[in-house]
Amino acid sequence: MASHATIADTLERSAELHPERDAIVYPRKDQHWTYAEFDAKANRLANALADLGVEQGDRVSTMLFNGSEICLAVYACAKLGAVFNPLNYRLPAGEVEYIVNDAGSTVLLYERDTKAAIDGARDDLETVEEYVYVDEDVPETDRDFYELLDGASAERPDTVVEETDAYAFIYTSGTTGRPKGVVHEHRDMMEHNLLCIAEMNLTTDDVGLSALPLYHCAELHANLFPRVQRGATSVIHHEFDPVQVLDAFEEHEVSVFFAAPTAWNGVARTAAETDHDVSSLRLGLYGAAPMPEEVLDACMEHLCEDYVQAYGMTEIGPCGSFQSPEEQLTKQGSAGLPALNHRVRIVEPDADPDATVEQGAVGEILFAGPCTMREYWNRPEATRESLREHEGREWYYTGDLGYRDEDGYLYVVDRKDDMIVSGGENVYPAEVEDVLFRHEDVVEAAVVGEDHEEWGQAVVAYVVGETDAETLDAFCLDSDDLADFKRPRAYYFVDELPKNPSGKVQKFRLRDDEDDAGEVEGTEVA
Repeated sequence: MASHATIADTLERSAELHPERDAIVYPRKDQHWTYAEFDAKANRLANALADLGVEQGDRVSTMLFNGSEICLAVYACAKLGAVFNPLNYRLPAGEVEYIVNDAGSTVLLYERDTKAAIDGARDDLETVEEYVYVDEDVPETDRDFYELLDGASAERPDTVVEETDAYAFIYTSGTTGRPKGVVHEHRDMMEHNLLCIAEMNLTTDDVGLSALPLYHCAELHANLFPRVQRGATSVIHHEFDPVQVLDAFEEHEVSVFFAAPTAWNGVARTAAETDHDVSSLRLGLYGAAPMPEEVLDACMEHLCEDYVQAYGMTEIGPCGSFQSPEEQLTKQGSAGLPALNHRVRIVEPDADPDATVEQGAVGEILFAGPCTMREYWNRPEATRESLREHEGREWYYTGDLGYRDEDGYLYVVDRKDDMIVSGGENVYPAEVEDVLFRHEDVVEAAVVGEDHEEWGQAVVAYVVGETDAETLDAFCLDSDDLADFKRPRAYYFVDELPKNPSGKVQKFRLRDDEDDAGEVEGTEVA
């Protein structure tokens, strides 16, 4: 058995206490697994991986959409002491090659929907020895996931896993450039699970829906893991679709659901046009961006009344602060208060942790807490820049800018790298985006700085919606919340904005790569 508490222990405890309770419901493959069955299958996969040569500390990569298979993979790795490495299922072959080679993975699990990317990268994956395929029509060179599962022992492996062992390499989804491998230990997740259970008041009677990507830490660490530790049920959807989300609310009596604000907007708009029964939903969790007031109002009207916001990033678990249901309206726009056992400081950007700014002043957000990563894999310089010890406490430099109000509530202003300096004035894109979002025809908006001979940078906006530059410019001019020097001087209308898996817009792609902006021409305004 493992010494101390590990991720595998959480599943085993729930299997002992709630053996007949539904653990995993995966409608796409008509799978309903109790906790006893889920635990036994995780043991089988762990032993199957061991039979393939996976040893403690080896990396196992997955390129899977949501499904029972990725759930089994993460717990099988935990039981074996292997390191779980989930990849974004939308990555092209070149990025798959980069991450898998950087992680040094020996086994790669994939499916029909990711086969093209794997096939494109296969010849250049230097360390992968075995490929495991989870669908039918398994390639001759690969292993059949379900044959491996059926043929392995259901006994737990006898590997001794320590709480300080690495549990996963989760690569950042890249809002600023090349992804970095965040190394998390088992003990990080044990503490993080408890935070989420407490903030959401999770019980064994809860039914959670995972429709956002499970390869991302928001869905995996803040939703699936806490539910398994608590003995609640997880309904798994292959990918996000607003109608299917509402169908699940009705059919499976879903009580808790996580999504980014853009996804919540889609669900609320769809609910307003249908007659789904959503009465089982008691709590919505959101993150990745503040919830616009208009979207929150729609969610409260058409879905449920209570919402919790979690703010953070992969490197700290990801949840470092929470905004409770009672604070959604009174502190609208804030990221809440520091999570239990966490501390927050606002300092001059890149300064030492004791160089704090005055209350209300904008500075870089720092977190100290028990869920922080061990390091960036193979990136010692980046680790030193992001993790700095001060007076016996390790602080993580988020790269986000924000401030705290007189009550201690945290407000995130923007990314440090996204701040625009136009004519000597600082412009925070988020405040411009907030104004644009209030226009009824704007679905999404992203504001960036564009090189300008006279001003250094000009404020420009990328917009999704059926409107035009003149209309939006007039709207900004009429707003009492936006100074004239902050309004966009050009508008680019696009079909969609480039995003990472958690729903954050990748502004570096808008700034640096015209192809990702849709090769559209901008419309300038006076």
